[in-house]
Order: sequence, then C-alpha cells, then structure tokens
Amino acid sequence: MDNATKQLEVNNIEVVYNDIVQVLRGVSLSVTEGSIVALLGTNGAGKTTTLRAISGLLKPENGFIREGFVKFRGEDITNRLGTHVVKLGATMVPEGRRVFKHLTVDENIRVGSITRRDGSQKIKEDHALMYRHFPRLSKITNRMAGYCSGGEQQMIAIARALMAAPKMLMLDEPSLGLAPLLVKEIFANIQLINKEMSTTILVVEQNAKIALGISDYAYIMESGRIVLEGSSKELQENPDVKEFYMGITRGGGRKSFKEVKSYKRRKRWM
Repeated sequence: MDNATKQLEVNNIEVVYNDIVQVLRGVSLSVTEGSIVALLGTNGAGKTTTLRAISGLLKPENGFIREGFVKFRGEDITNRLGTHVVKLGATMVPEGRRVFKHLTVDENIRVGSITRRDGSQKIKEDHALMYRHFPRLSKITNRMAGYCSGGEQQMIAIARALMAAPKMLMLDEPSLGLAPLLVKEIFANIQLINKEMSTTILVVEQNAKIALGISDYAYIMESGRIVLEGSSKELQENPDVKEFYMGITRGGGRKSFKEVKSYKRRKRWM
C-alpha cells in the first residue's frame, strides 16, 4: 500500500491482557486514506483486539500494547485513551451495536456529536445527512433504541459514530446476527459513506465474501497473526481463501465440517 497516503499504521504490535495472556503477535497493517480495508478471520483470531488496540479501548479490558506502535495521521497513539483517539478522528462501532437503549433513535444519533467543536450548523447538516444515509431511521426517530430491530440498532450505531465526523470509521462485525438482506443494505451504506463522506473504513468481518466485495484491500488473521494480505480482488480469486473462508471447494459447492476442521494443516500460507 502507498506509504505517502497512509492514514493508519500498525507496526509489529504485541498485545497482552492481565500481563500474562498474549493475544496479538507481531501484527502489522496499514490503511490508506479514503480506502476501505477489511480485516478477516474466524472467531478468536484477534480481530477485535486489533481494533481495540487502535481505538484506545484496551485499558478497560486490562490489556496493553507491549511491543510495536500504532500511528494515526502521523501521530503515535500507542496505548493512548479512546477519548484522545476519537478527538484525532478515529471512531469505532463495537461488536454488538451497544446503543443507549433508553434513549430515542434521534437522541442516540445526536450523542455522537458531543466531542465536536466545528459549530452547530455543520452538526445540523450531518444530522440530516444521517437520515438520508439511513432512511429507515427517519421513520422511527422517536422510538426507544432498545425496541428497535438488530438491523436498525446497527444503523443507529453507525450513524452515531459518523456524527463525530471521523476521518476513519472502524466497524467490528457489522453483519453479526443480521438477516442477509439487512447485511447487504448495511454494507451498501458503508460503501456510500466511504464515497460521499470521504471517510476511510476499516471493517472487521467473518463474512469474507461480502467484506471482500466492498473493500479495496484485506488482511486475514489467524491466532493473533496476519497470515495473508493483498488487494481484495486478488484474495477473492485466491483458491485457499475461497476454500477456507468462503466455503467454496475447487470442485464447486460448500465444504463439509469434517473437511473444514483439518484446514489449518493444509493452509499454504502457514
């Protein structure tokens, strides 16, 4: 990736929890300004920990970056608090959505602008823009967020994060627990946000097919390490990625569990 336009640089980081448990082992990745980058891998691969390391959210989980560094827009943010990272322009939508259930949809969205200092007019414009990006929400503005569907809550969480006017938006498993049609709609919105708002996107996903379909570049994690990277188009055509992450065998169809569970022994990149 082009060094001249790097917005995020993660260099050889090791993350430890409780001074004992090592979760990430020498993870390096970069995100080019204006791009969509996907971080793929199975459950427990270390994807969420990577996002927490970038977002400054390790400390509440008693974790820290022991080696390596993280830079955002040229500034070292290694082990910095999440509030500092948000002010610099990097915002994260956590897994599980985590809306404020006892606030309305509109109140949830407005909360996202609390750190901004660029004037009420610009905030008002962005507030209106959220409803254009997520027209479903315009019909339920006064509903308590806790009574919204999973898909609606995901849209609320993304809109709330965007109200902070981030330079980079990080999404942790946005498809988790959602129906296929809603997943398709949300990922279409992610593409639109990237193009229309010039927002860089780093998305963590288990659904490799849809993530590779919208992203420019992708990394694949296994057991706390980056094991493969490349342009999303290249990875879509990679036979091992097709087999192990998209469930497509070389002869067509989907793999059985019996075949899949021995995949680690056969991965060419390990």
